[in-house]
Amino acid sequence: MSRWWTEAVAALGDAVPLPLAALLLLAGALLVALAWYFFPAWVPRRLPRVGRPRLPRLRLPRLRLPRLRLPRLRLPRLRRPKLRRRPARPDAPALPVPAPRAPEPAPAAHAGLADRLAAEGRYAEAVRERLREMVRLLVARQLVEPRPGLTVTELTAAVARVRPGVRPTLHAAGAIFSDLWYAQRPATAAHDHRMRDLAADLSRELAAEGERR
Repeated sequence: MSRWWTEAVAALGDAVPLPLAALLLLAGALLVALAWYFFPAWVPRRLPRVGRPRLPRLRLPRLRLPRLRLPRLRLPRLRRPKLRRRPARPDAPALPVPAPRAPEPAPAAHAGLADRLAAEGRYAEAVRERLREMVRLLVARQLVEPRPGLTVTELTAAVARVRPGVRPTLHAAGAIFSDLWYAQRPATAAHDHRMRDLAADLSRELAAEGERR
């Protein structure tokens, strides 16, 4: 290390005189001291900006693709399958009552029609005619207003508010009618006999309550 430094100083002394070297070192130290003292006043605030070279824009030719027209596919219309309505349960709350026919026949004629249907084995239709006779009797006594769409539940509730004693009879008649016409159960002669007895009971109960009043 010392030999290298000695040789470097000797080579510098041969090229530059020693007094001149000392003067140059002193001037360099003075310049460094002044720069340190006046820093950063001598540093320019804004440095020159180096502009980026602008590249020419390349314009590519527009390619127009031909339009492809696809053929329209017509799908066949699908028809919804007709759903069969399930028969209503006997305890369904809304069961329309068969309205009396117009003109309304007399009670004897109505009963005779039900008897003829029962004699022909058409027990379901006979039960319906007997229920119509019961509705006709209630309308004649002004216990219920004749209106379309009246249900068995509404009929029983309307009559029970005025004549509570006939409620069990109407309820039993409505249950038989619902079993045959909504639950689609096979009708038998027992249903017709039971419906005929209920119609007779309704007539007696209404007559007995009328006499009490």
